[in-house]
Amino acid sequence: MTALLDLELVFVTGKGGVGKTTVASAMALLASQRGKRVLVCEVDAKGDVSGFYEAPPTGFVEREILPGLFGMTMDTEASLREYLKLHLRIPVVGRIGPLAKAFDFVATAAPGVREILTVGKLCFEVRERNYDLVVVDAPASGHIIGQLAAPQAINDLVKVGLIRSQTDWMLEILSDASKTGLVAVCTPEEMPVNETIELAVRVEQETTVQLSAVVVNRVLPELFGRQEEAVFDALSAAGPAEDLAELVGGDPGPVLQAARLAVTMRRTRSTHLERLREGIDPTVPLLYLPYLFTRSHGLRTTRQVAASLGEELGY
Repeated sequence: MTALLDLELVFVTGKGGVGKTTVASAMALLASQRGKRVLVCEVDAKGDVSGFYEAPPTGFVEREILPGLFGMTMDTEASLREYLKLHLRIPVVGRIGPLAKAFDFVATAAPGVREILTVGKLCFEVRERNYDLVVVDAPASGHIIGQLAAPQAINDLVKVGLIRSQTDWMLEILSDASKTGLVAVCTPEEMPVNETIELAVRVEQETTVQLSAVVVNRVLPELFGRQEEAVFDALSAAGPAEDLAELVGGDPGPVLQAARLAVTMRRTRSTHLERLREGIDPTVPLLYLPYLFTRSHGLRTTRQVAASLGEELGY
C-alpha cells in the first residue's frame, strides 16, 4: 500500500462532526511541511478550510495560503466554464447564463453529471502535475460514494465520443491505488464507527477507489489503570475521604468521580475501536489522533493535528 503522503490525490470524508475538515487541513499542512507542493480543496462552498490556516476565504482560483500550500473552493459553474475552455475550445465570458440552465436540467436528469465536474477538476490537476498532492475536503460519508462513482456512472451511460474519453482518463487516475486514495475520519463512538464500516464496504463494492486509511480522531489518553481504580475506591471510603478532604481543603468527591468517568469513557471508546478494527480490512491502517480539548480551530490547532498525524505516519 502506497504511503499516504506519496499519493497524488486524497479524498477525506467522514460523518459530520468527526473532524473531517480538521484532518484534511492538517494532512495538507503536513505534506507542505515535507516539501511538497500541495492543493487543498473544499468541495462544500459553505466550508471553512481557510479558517484552519487563519487565512482569508478561498475561491475557485487557487491561492497560496502558506508556503507551498494552496487552497481553493469548488464551484461547479466555474468548473464547467473551465472545462468548456480547455477541452472544447469554447470561450466563455461572464456568467454562463442559458448554458448553465441547460446544464442544471441535464444534471438533474442524468446522475453523475454535476459530480463529474468536481471530480474532473481534481483529476485534471493531478494529470497536469500542477501539484505533488491534492487533498480534498470531500462531502460527508453519506454522499462521497456518488461523487467517486460518477465517472463510472457516466461511462455506463455513454459508450463513445468526447465525454466517454474524458471519463476514461479520470477513471484511470481514480483507479490507480498508487495515485488516489480515500481517507475516512471517525471518532471512537458507536454511530461514526458504524458509518465508517459501512462506508468501507460501499467503497469496495461501488467505486474503483481504494480506502487508504482510517483516521480515528479525538482518542482519549489512558490516564489510569486498574491499580489506580483500586486507589480511587479506597479513597472514596468514609474514613480516607474525610482525611483527604482535610488534606486538600475541600471535597475530593468531584475529582474522584471525574477520574472514574475518564476510565469509563476510555474503556467504552476502546470497545468501539476494537469493533472498528474487526470491521475494516486488516490491511487498511488505523491512525489515531488525540483529543485536543479545545473548542476553537486555527493554525495552532492545525499544526498540532499535523504533528500528531506525522507521528502516526512515521515521519
